[in-house]
Amino acid sequence: MMLALLGVLVVLIFAHSWQLTVTDQSRLLANRALVTQLGLTDLSLFSESRYTRHPSQADLHSALQDHPGAFDHFPTGSLISPPAHLNKPHERLAGKTTSPD
Repeated sequence: MMLALLGVLVVLIFAHSWQLTVTDQSRLLANRALVTQLGLTDLSLFSESRYTRHPSQADLHSALQDHPGAFDHFPTGSLISPPAHLNKPHERLAGKTTSPD
């Protein structure tokens, strides 16, 4: 019974995906024609700071740039801030940990 239900759910997932593909096909073709006509590449607002580029082009880690106290070397850092997950404060561990001795 459970296996049949899972099988039906998998079929429904693929059917929903196919339906969305068919529905959005005209919009995707129009966007593709516009990109070809204008000669566009991936969105790139700025080329310096890795967090100001498009996420598909940004590297996940750069040495000496991910430290919370690292200075921003690029002027675009004053225009676009880093992603929110990089600005979250870390939890204070003082007094919460014990020494093994």
